[in-house]
This record gives sequence, C-alpha cells and structure tokens, in this order.
Amino acid sequence: MADESPLKELTTSERIAAHLRDAILRGEIPPGSRIRQEEIAGRLGASRLPVREALRMLETEGLTQLEANKSARVPKLDRQELDIVYEMRERIETLALRLSLPHLTAQQESDLLHVQEQIEDNDDVGTFLELDRRFHLGTYAGCPSGDLLNTVTRLWNSTQHYRRAFMLSSGDDRRWFVNAEHRLILDAISRHDSVDCERYLAGHIRRTRILLAQHPELFPT
Repeated sequence: MADESPLKELTTSERIAAHLRDAILRGEIPPGSRIRQEEIAGRLGASRLPVREALRMLETEGLTQLEANKSARVPKLDRQELDIVYEMRERIETLALRLSLPHLTAQQESDLLHVQEQIEDNDDVGTFLELDRRFHLGTYAGCPSGDLLNTVTRLWNSTQHYRRAFMLSSGDDRRWFVNAEHRLILDAISRHDSVDCERYLAGHIRRTRILLAQHPELFPT
C-alpha cells in the first residue's frame, strides 16, 4: 500500500546498499566476486563505516558474505547447493502464497496481471528478471509473516545469477513455459484456489530446478 507520508531520506549506508544490491542483482558483480570496502568507499566518496554497514545489510538479504579482512564476497553456489535452495523454495514459497492469498486485494491482483502482460511483451533478459521478481514477490504481498517473506527474499537473491544464466542459454522456448505457468498461477489466484496455487507454483519452481541441473556449464569450477 502507498504511504502518503513524506519519503524517508536514505542514510549513506542505505544508498550504498541500494547501489550494490542493484549491481549484484543485475549481474554486474557476479557470484564469487570480492567486494573491498576501501574500493567502494573511494568510488562512492564515502567512509568505510557506512560501506561496512551496507555490506551487513546485504548479508541479511543473502547478497554478500562478510570476511575477516574488511571485505565481502558475493555468495557462489555449486550444483548441489543450488538444487537444495530450489527445493527449499518449492516448500517455502508455496506456503507464502497460500498465506498471502486471502489477503490479496483486487488492486494487487490487477497489478499482477499488468506485470504479466509486461513480461509477455518483453524480450530482454534483464527486464524479464526484474518483472519476474516483481510478479512472484507480488503474489506473496499479502503474507502476514515478515520472517517468511525475508526468507523468500534471501532465497530469491541467492539464485538470481543462475536464473539469468539459464534464461540466456534457454531461448524463447523457456519463455513460453514461464508465461503459461504464470497464467495458471494468476487463474488460481483469481479463483482464490489455494490448492491450485500451491500446485502450479511448486511445478513452476520444480521445472526450473530440473532444467538447471541439465546445464552443468552454469557451474564452472
């Protein structure tokens, strides 16, 4: 829901976190990359303290791992780790959707349909990833558990790079399946059918997990 109060001014740490978050999610800082505090501080004209705090913020979001030498790394998953994360998503996100469903407003459902229409009209992978994220997290917007939503976001963040690599390698065929599955989820949401919502979403996530396992080139040693 929109907040009519004035927007809170971001702190220096929040601005740095937003900059790094965007760069990581866009793939500009790939998994395994080291983020050095002094380099970020110099580039953004800040002291090390807000950079350190920004890295802590991103660690809670699953986007960085702090190291003892005043730097951080973007987490990198191997095939088995990614498979486990996707299995976790199959279970956790279906729960988030079921809990969200009774609380989604007509406006939120309309917004989801609009996002899906944008996805179908788009052929850029970067834009698709942003819209796909908005779509799925939007379906969980009514979930009353903040802890559950934070976990969902962490898991999404940890798999972003692999979704991008997969979409770049899979071509238009995968887009067709994604759109069809999204439409099934939207239909179940419109009918307030929690059983179908969970079933369609679990299948949607499972399909990606199985297909990712068939692309070992996405996991260089």
